[in-house]
Amino acid sequence: MNQNSAVDVELTKYVAEFIVAAKVEDLSAEMVELGKKSILDGFGLALSGSVAKSGELVRRHLADLDLGEGAATVIGGGRRVAPRFAAFANGVGIHADDYDDTQLAVAKDRVYGLLTHPTAPALPAALAISELLNASGRDFMLAYHLGVEVECKIAEAIAPRHYQTGFHATATCGTFAAAAAAAKLMGFDVATTQRALSIAGSQSAGLRENFGTMTKPFHAGKAAESGVAAAQFASYGWTAAARILEAPRGFFAAAGGGYDQGAIFGKLGAPWTFASPGVSIKPHPSGSLTHPGMTEMLRLIKENGIRAEDVRHVRVGTNSNMPNALIHHRPKDELQAKFSMEFCMAILLLEGRAGLNEFTDAAVEREDVKAMIEKVDFVIDDEAEAAGYHLMTTLIDIELADGRKISGRADFGKGSPAFPMSYDEVAGKFRENAEFAGMARSRADEIVDLVRGLEGMSSLDALTQRLITVA
Repeated sequence: MNQNSAVDVELTKYVAEFIVAAKVEDLSAEMVELGKKSILDGFGLALSGSVAKSGELVRRHLADLDLGEGAATVIGGGRRVAPRFAAFANGVGIHADDYDDTQLAVAKDRVYGLLTHPTAPALPAALAISELLNASGRDFMLAYHLGVEVECKIAEAIAPRHYQTGFHATATCGTFAAAAAAAKLMGFDVATTQRALSIAGSQSAGLRENFGTMTKPFHAGKAAESGVAAAQFASYGWTAAARILEAPRGFFAAAGGGYDQGAIFGKLGAPWTFASPGVSIKPHPSGSLTHPGMTEMLRLIKENGIRAEDVRHVRVGTNSNMPNALIHHRPKDELQAKFSMEFCMAILLLEGRAGLNEFTDAAVEREDVKAMIEKVDFVIDDEAEAAGYHLMTTLIDIELADGRKISGRADFGKGSPAFPMSYDEVAGKFRENAEFAGMARSRADEIVDLVRGLEGMSSLDALTQRLITVA
């Protein structure tokens, strides 16, 4: 059901006008610094994702396409290919470990964590077209911010049914992000930008049934690729509808059954999503809905000296939407473990940490992990439900063998705007991901410094030269 005013606005045109009119000067100093954190985070995730099994298969796919040499960097892939295919590879890489940033929701029925992972589609598209056109660091940053802004506001506006009945918003809304970033860099006018968005809308797809498989990051890669392709086809003069978002047979109606016009019209850049409500950066490579509980569990373990062998039972209570995404209660591999609250609690109790080295098939298959999972009950809790879906309220109750009961609650996790990671903390995560991919510390340090000074770069060459391989 549309929550619109009596007279519908030309919404797609409004989005296109915002993209065309935006200037680097519109980004506050705070916005620039927030964006740099997510950009650096994205680069690190593309590196670690390049050594995932999915990264190997993506390189096989690129080889099968016999693309030859192109303009755009495949991060960690050792080659440059056509922009759309580089965007695909890097989008898959960023989302491969489910370790990438997450949009916060505004409205209480827009589920926190179930909207989009904004950087995975936006960054690869902005990087690929920036390389093609030899754009400056400032132009690259603006295009990235525009992609994130368009993606997040579209996700906020579409009716919650979109996600709840099976669409993956990173895939669907992310396609618009990539098109917006590419359109800005390519210097489109309003009409051409509208056509790019429309072509993107007819390519937006991705189903949540594939969570816990390689096809989830495939969604992010295809969104990035499809947005780039949409902009390229628009530049050729390819025709498309002018009202792809708001039309009765358009994106909002077909994919969501309706939308809230007030969540997007007049809201682009007012405020920018990065400024409010913000974007969360993940300290753990698992679904964002696990993070408040993981942050609170770590705090309880440290403050109370909890030992795994002393744990008798753990109750984890959340709202009813969280089990709708955290669907793997007895995970069979590391991809399923990322969407298992039980595994996340168990590995923290056993190891006191949960990074890339803990989310492995070998860890999932450990007998002590399986035994600890059996002690964890993941349930719907009335208090968490009443808090609203825009929060990820998680209540933890731990019963120990000596009879002690320890409880805690968290609405947000580490890395959220309420509990942010500094640039240096994100740089630490980047270095760990780069090291996981096999990159030398000295090169990782250089990338950290280059991103810190991104707005002063006349081109991205120095950055991409360091990102193209890990050796």
